[in-house]
Amino acid sequence: MTSGFKLAPSILSADFSALGTALQLCDDGGAHYIHVDVMDNQFVPNLTIGPPVVRSLRSLTKKHVDVHMMVIEPEKLVEPFAKAGADGITFHIEATDDPKAVIDLIRSTGKDVGISLKPKTPVSDIVPFMDQVDLVLVMSVEPGFGGQGYIDGSTERVAEIKQLLIEKCLQDRVQIEVDGGIKLHNAKVVIDAGADILVAGSEVFKADDPVGVMRSFYDLARS
Repeated sequence: MTSGFKLAPSILSADFSALGTALQLCDDGGAHYIHVDVMDNQFVPNLTIGPPVVRSLRSLTKKHVDVHMMVIEPEKLVEPFAKAGADGITFHIEATDDPKAVIDLIRSTGKDVGISLKPKTPVSDIVPFMDQVDLVLVMSVEPGFGGQGYIDGSTERVAEIKQLLIEKCLQDRVQIEVDGGIKLHNAKVVIDAGADILVAGSEVFKADDPVGVMRSFYDLARS
């Protein structure tokens, strides 16, 4: 169920030699989620985090660990991430020929189910699965690298998905998460379009005052 705005700082932008410190900053800033970007150097041109890192994070935080799998054959990594301590697992609809099977597999682990789509993927591709997931993740950059700029038109896609959820009476059960190029200067318009969760990486962890930035996101959401 949606219960107000949530910030999901992406540890992809944190100092990997001090992830414990990054998690403490998230505590101090009031962030609800810890976002984990998983890349396999095949679905996207980068290689990042595997289950062992998630297991380490799990031992250091009680926050919702939000795993975003940008990988081919996502079904092979569902159980490893579930066992490592993920609370939610999101896969890309473009990465599988059988989204229903991946949804069912994630559901069988007892974790929240997320489905994601790239900026050029039609929203219509995910419509048949909206009533089977807990979260729709809208990529507002091309997945694969942190620090990119927000793609124009992403806000309209968020609004379109929100309207579809309302039409299907799913707006209180399925959350919309937005990932890519999220900054303080554009966060409010994305929230107003219907986003429940914003992923922020470099805006948080590259800031001089990460805690202050996180608190400012929540201030914007309340304004």
